[in-house]
Amino acid sequence: MNGTMIQFFHWYTDGDSFLWKHVKESADYLSELGITAVWLPPAYKSTNGGYGVGYGPYDLFDLGEFDQKGTIPTKYGSKEEYVQAIKSLKEKSIQTIVDVVLNHKAGGDELEKFNAVKVDEEDRNKDISDVMEIESYTKFTFPGRGDTYSNFKWDFTCFTGVDYAEGMESAIYRIINEHGEGWDDIIDDEKGNYDFLMYNDIEHRNPFVREELNHWGKWYHDETGFDGVRLDAVKHISPDFYKEWLHTLRANTGKNIFAVGEYWAPGYLHLLEAYIDSTEGCMSLFDSSLQNNLHNASKNPDFDLREIFTETLVASHPDKAVTVVDNHDTQPLQALEAPVEAWFKPIAYALILLRKDGYPCVFYPDLYGASYKDHGKDGNEYEIFLDKVDAIEQLIQARKYFAYGEQRDYFDDAHCVGWVRSGDDEHSGCAVVLSNKDANHKPMEIGQKYAGKSFYDLTGHLQDKITVDENGWADFPCPAGNVSVWVAE
Repeated sequence: MNGTMIQFFHWYTDGDSFLWKHVKESADYLSELGITAVWLPPAYKSTNGGYGVGYGPYDLFDLGEFDQKGTIPTKYGSKEEYVQAIKSLKEKSIQTIVDVVLNHKAGGDELEKFNAVKVDEEDRNKDISDVMEIESYTKFTFPGRGDTYSNFKWDFTCFTGVDYAEGMESAIYRIINEHGEGWDDIIDDEKGNYDFLMYNDIEHRNPFVREELNHWGKWYHDETGFDGVRLDAVKHISPDFYKEWLHTLRANTGKNIFAVGEYWAPGYLHLLEAYIDSTEGCMSLFDSSLQNNLHNASKNPDFDLREIFTETLVASHPDKAVTVVDNHDTQPLQALEAPVEAWFKPIAYALILLRKDGYPCVFYPDLYGASYKDHGKDGNEYEIFLDKVDAIEQLIQARKYFAYGEQRDYFDDAHCVGWVRSGDDEHSGCAVVLSNKDANHKPMEIGQKYAGKSFYDLTGHLQDKITVDENGWADFPCPAGNVSVWVAE
């Protein structure tokens, strides 16, 4: 069966231990729909306790089990509820993809004094102060957990830099350690060196840190039985670290753990390709270039649909591309806000779900809808309503039942494109046609084995049926600014 992942959260997902219960209750529905993997948010205690989305991790070993940061459960629930949620997915043969945040730690327990130098935020290779002693929360002792699961205590030697110094202005401070190694080597030269992102930046060259993170990976798998990992902020982490960490994780678990990295560089395909090369293909990446094209196409009704896959990872490395329409970073009011407009989303989902290349990932609000309030970049508060995407269930099910076999493309018109999947020995095929302008139609060859058969639009957008001619061809229509998926009766 064709695999489909879902990101089962967004930035503003409800708290109060809602999510893990919701996952458990949704397992049957997701399975019937055709979802084969569920990506869950960071499950460990964050610096904001029960309010934290999870991307400011405090204690990786606290999955909602210890009284730390003012709460026992995380925003999403208790450890017991988390383990039960994963178990309920496993019972339906749905894989669990866990969110792994190993770039930084936040919410240290004690202040430490050490030497550091302030750097230019726009060019982190440029020092803008002399070496000085600063004080920062770099000591992590985990008083609520103690030595349970691990007795490792983090200190300033475990970090390359911080963005907080007691009694001083907010800035980026590079830690001066006994080795004097400075920032780690990464792929991108954005901001001179983009090793530092936020909070306390983890020093992955420290052998004790690597040993601890390898131990944690095995422990996490032993506790939960996850099937894959989504790796946060990999553009800020040396490729060498994740090559070693994933190799060790796979060896320790005896499983070919799936991995997808978040290297968000919309419009810079060469950086994604360089990261894949430097990690020797040990992980997939989210196709931020395709998401950028989908966003631009949704904002521009004159967009040439023949160019939708130009300069995308799914075109250059189809076996390493996880394709997305939106995610928690691109949704409205987020820092990397670049949402795909609602009218274009059915087209976008057809493009990632019904073609042979790429591993598609559906975004939670697109299946369930969502509403939330937050402040925009202008400081004003906005209330956002994200509607469930038109015909999203039918598009996911079309992948499950019909998107098989040879693919023939008909990308011969700027505003109306289509393709057919001929089907295989076990599955009937489909014909997909979409338009970003007027109602249109596309003559396409579905195959002689369908000669004389009647086809209907699975999305329900069009009611008339079509008969395939004796040569295996038919003229497949679609509505204005939308998509139709034609399948045999």
